[in-house]
Amino acid sequence: MSKGPKFAGNKPVKLKMPDLTPPPDVNLDDKFMMKMEDGAEVEVQAKDLERIRELGRGAYGVVEEMRHLLTGVIFAVKRIHSSVNDESRKRTFVELDACIKSKCCPQMVRFYGAMYREGDVWICMEVMDTSLDKFYRMCVDSHSIVPEPFIAKVALCVAQGLNFMKEELNLIHRDVKPSNILLNRQGFVKICDFGISGHLTNSVAKTMNAGCKPYMPPERIDGDTKDAYGVQADVWSLGITLVEIAAGAHPYGKWKTPFEQLKQVVQEPPPSVDKNLGYSDEFHDFVKQCLIKDCKQRPKYEQILKHPFIINAQNEHEFDLGGFVSTILDASNVERDRVLKGISIENDA
Repeated sequence: MSKGPKFAGNKPVKLKMPDLTPPPDVNLDDKFMMKMEDGAEVEVQAKDLERIRELGRGAYGVVEEMRHLLTGVIFAVKRIHSSVNDESRKRTFVELDACIKSKCCPQMVRFYGAMYREGDVWICMEVMDTSLDKFYRMCVDSHSIVPEPFIAKVALCVAQGLNFMKEELNLIHRDVKPSNILLNRQGFVKICDFGISGHLTNSVAKTMNAGCKPYMPPERIDGDTKDAYGVQADVWSLGITLVEIAAGAHPYGKWKTPFEQLKQVVQEPPPSVDKNLGYSDEFHDFVKQCLIKDCKQRPKYEQILKHPFIINAQNEHEFDLGGFVSTILDASNVERDRVLKGISIENDA
């Protein structure tokens, strides 16, 4: 495995966060100013962005990889159809507000600027190499057990990012899941997609229909608190995420009806990781704490950040996370090229 910088190293970046003020109602210009490391400012317009490929698509828009022709900077551009409905506009503002206020938090995807273009809001962010859901499936396909130091670093970064959102932005994420956790070859782990983040009022966020059901805690499915809940909801989602990447599959089967979800999440014991997989007692206890069904007993960010599993991750400096990510990505690319070459040969024949 190639030796790169250790976990989330302090490699200097070429771009700085733009000094922007949150717009009152997503009232943006058709361009923004991007500050370079030497202090120079470069104007970024949509016409100067060259589309490379699509990275993802959802109900509210599309994410595309684009190159800024004047500087060569690569962006992940989230194009949100702001005129679709009031819910879309609300999500756009919430995400934009969170991005602007992130202050280069190393565990949140870096924000460069935003603009308004032909009815859409374009949010320009850094490009990461893959998402956690795709990555752990690559490990499954290559018959590789996801190593505990990797899981520990992911847990540490996500917990730190969520804690930053709560302490600095007064937000809870509300949609923690593997597809919203991004990785790169430099060893960084970052959370993204803040479109349904909820502002906290007395440490409680109020919402309807927010988040992905397979990662929802019991209190969001049933009971008096299903429309008002605290940071412990995201702690549960983190626990489900860790079980999924350790086991190589989501712990819950697909639900056909809301009753099935209610019965499995609320009435059945919380998921756990098979101890035969070889993970430590500290890991199993951390998952157990995250998945305490009673939200009043489930720990908050401050408590989980003091758990031995997380403390060990902070003190561990030998595991090369960037090297591990690169090894899995390279192996996946080789296998993909082999399959495509085989298909091409069959078609030629």
